[in-house]
Amino acid sequence: MGILKVVKSSTGIVSYGSYLPKYRITLEEIAKTYNKESKVMLNGLGIVEKTVPGIDEDTITNAVNASRQALSRLKIYTKKFQPMKDVGAIYVGSESHPYAVKPSAVIVGEALGVSTNYTAADTEFACKAGTAGMQMIAGLIDSGRINLGIAIGSDTAQGSPGDALEYSAASGAASFILGDTDLIARLIHMTSFTTDTPDFWRRECQKYPMHWGRFTGEPAYFRHTIGVIKNILEETNTKLENFDHVIFHMPNGKFPKLASKILKISDKQMKFGFIVQSVGNTYSACSLLGLVNVLDNAKPNEKILLTSYGSGAGSDAFIFEVTKNIIKYNKAIQKLDFDKTLEEQIGNKSYLTYGQYVRYTKKLT
Repeated sequence: MGILKVVKSSTGIVSYGSYLPKYRITLEEIAKTYNKESKVMLNGLGIVEKTVPGIDEDTITNAVNASRQALSRLKIYTKKFQPMKDVGAIYVGSESHPYAVKPSAVIVGEALGVSTNYTAADTEFACKAGTAGMQMIAGLIDSGRINLGIAIGSDTAQGSPGDALEYSAASGAASFILGDTDLIARLIHMTSFTTDTPDFWRRECQKYPMHWGRFTGEPAYFRHTIGVIKNILEETNTKLENFDHVIFHMPNGKFPKLASKILKISDKQMKFGFIVQSVGNTYSACSLLGLVNVLDNAKPNEKILLTSYGSGAGSDAFIFEVTKNIIKYNKAIQKLDFDKTLEEQIGNKSYLTYGQYVRYTKKLT
């Protein structure tokens, strides 16, 4: 088994940002449309409501909004970087890129105003495409090839009308600027667990993804998330009780809770990273938004375990240690009047009827 390792790394997170559309639809509203019992759906998925993209929003606009927040925070936090010149890579992870042939990453870079001297790529690995980009950028920084890189997880997730996915598929983005100085969270180690497990797929020109129902659980999500966590603990000689925060990919509210129960992870460790009940599954942004909320509430020296999952199938795991710079960072970003924490973005919402939801997501086109 191949192992991805960061050895004597000085790489880590220097800034981050997030974006959630203000629109929401409740599971009760969706269930009512299909004459289904809303309590059954609520109990089965552990989600109350989900984010919905605005009629003029897509994966790219989400990614730009999250990255603008990350860059504006970086500029006020430290003067050691010239972000427009120092950004050497932009990777956008998504499974809802607007173009089949036209990279999202270059549009994001142009909108952000970075120089032309950067490498860009779109990554696709279902819901772990964002963490895959994070791994690539960490490698580029460790090799000394770039000073800063932006790893983004962004989606406007799709679910066929009436399908179980429609109740959870959501919209959002998380953006992380990685570097090698003035870190607010140091990357200690990363590893992956990958197999050919066809639990979820979508062929070319097919509008909505297909899935194997219950098959997405035991052989897919649980095998990979639990497997990669066991691997990273063994590789670092670490125990789960050593972590202050644990974050899972959250396809629904039940899977992460069951995985945490199997691994004996406490509710306290899950507290800030578990956001799916009020947001839904934002796919490539999902586990990364959990990391955003953890960093919004983290203290120096706390350790974070982040685990993503992407159907098809694979999981990435990361260990971060929060540095004392998080205090300086939080004080700096308080000066940005327009800046909102993830909890504030979650609270800023406007509810849609199912008819409005159909129009906003263009489900009938």
